[in-house]
Amino acid sequence: MPTPRSALLALALLAGPAMAQDQNSFQQCLAGLAPTAAQRGVSADTYRKYTRDLLADTTVIDALNHQPEFTTPVWDYLSALVDQERIGDGKARLKQWASVLDRAQQKYGVDPATVVAVWGVESNYGQQFGQRPLLKSLATLSCMGRRQDYFRGEFYAALRIVQSGDITADEFKGSWAGAFGHTQFMPSTFERVAVDFDGDGRRDLIASVPDALGSTAHYLQMSHWQSGQPWGYEVKLPSPFDSKVSGRDAKRPMSYWRAQGVRLVNGSPLPDADTPAALVLPAGAQGPAFLTLRNFDAIYAYNASINYTLAIALLSDQLRGKPGMVAAWPTDDPGTSRAERRELQRLLIAHGYDIGEVDGMIGDKSREAIQQEQRKRGLPDDGRPGQRILKALRQSP
Repeated sequence: MPTPRSALLALALLAGPAMAQDQNSFQQCLAGLAPTAAQRGVSADTYRKYTRDLLADTTVIDALNHQPEFTTPVWDYLSALVDQERIGDGKARLKQWASVLDRAQQKYGVDPATVVAVWGVESNYGQQFGQRPLLKSLATLSCMGRRQDYFRGEFYAALRIVQSGDITADEFKGSWAGAFGHTQFMPSTFERVAVDFDGDGRRDLIASVPDALGSTAHYLQMSHWQSGQPWGYEVKLPSPFDSKVSGRDAKRPMSYWRAQGVRLVNGSPLPDADTPAALVLPAGAQGPAFLTLRNFDAIYAYNASINYTLAIALLSDQLRGKPGMVAAWPTDDPGTSRAERRELQRLLIAHGYDIGEVDGMIGDKSREAIQQEQRKRGLPDDGRPGQRILKALRQSP
């Protein structure tokens, strides 16, 4: 039986005046959103049922302001997302779901490796969905923090999904931002793109792998995926080179890049086709360089981050059996894989730190412990789980 709203607010009062004020403002905000929700297709009964006992989750505001794909160095971001574990697991999923992936490719034109790469990056192949109640997170983001108009649209969409019966409120859990399921669709994306690929009469990205894989292929098709075309190429730039011509939106014919002396990273000439391509330098002119094509943009539409898009692109290449990235990142302290991060956590525990579970996820406790060890050794105390501190701890008794 749901706890009455009065009791919930009483609990908030016990937690302190500031929190109680926040919760009162939150309830007032939700009441003010009801008319718009009705205009957006949410019945009065649905809105009342799923908002009357909601309390704000203010932790989502912190997450909103610290998104890792925008705040983490690219070499740290990619080292954990494109590691040997994810590559090996992805190859196993390609075999396990081959018939579904082949059917999705026939219908939508998107190759299996790209679909599986999205699955791997978004939820580690269904192992990390996120456990936040979506209605609570989206309601909070609709009333607090920045981008409230955007999150209100997602909140109304989530309520319509529950109302339709595709997904129940109890199973509707996901990330802090409202993404859910195997390939982490936002609610409005689900409404627009999700397909019933297993034929059971429901679109369910949480319990149905076929629905998730088919829906992901459909999304990329709708984002103008070009069947049979690569996402792009790692390239080698001539020296000197004017990096001002770089940028995902600054596309030029391949002949332009050939004339500039750009070559594939192995030294071979660029393809003869005069396809429009853009030069992407995720770590600046001194780091790895990529010529990206239309399919890079289709992946970018899934999550508007160069780092994220590059993770999908590089992982998909390795799932196809291609070699990994050749050029080194411009750092003297490269990132660590998830296996190395678990090793780092075990070493921190051995040095007496209480950091919780060894899971390869570097949270606040792990970062604080890393900072303390960095200070002891005269290293930059940035809390990064890099190779330098890992090697230092390996060498310590």
